Amino acid sequence: MATDNVDLPDLSHDTPAGVPAALLNNDGAGEAAPKRSAVDLEAVFDVPVTVSAVLGKSAMEVSQLLKLGKGTIVELDRKVGEAIDIYVNDRLVARGEVVLVEDRLGITMTEIIKAGSGS
Repeated sequence: MATDNVDLPDLSHDTPAGVPAALLNNDGAGEAAPKRSAVDLEAVFDVPVTVSAVLGKSAMEVSQLLKLGKGTIVELDRKVGEAIDIYVNDRLVARGEVVLVEDRLGITMTEIIKAGSGS
């Protein structure tokens, strides 16, 4: 059986060589948490991710799929105005609404899904 619990060493008292103390989380009294900025995430800026906005779903047979053409209307399982799901790397991260920005469609996030929740 796999477990998600991993024993980690207590780093609050000893600073490992080469690791700036500002990067460690200290529970010391009177010490303010270090300020974080976008520069702290620079190492992951070039990591590719796939973002998907799901308007709805529909099931059909392959024969029906092959008959679809330009202008064909496909009925989805959601109502007009209902929130859409936003996935990052196949993980539900938010819900939102479709918006029109100039002549293009966009997405406005209205709800962020916390880790471990959602459908």
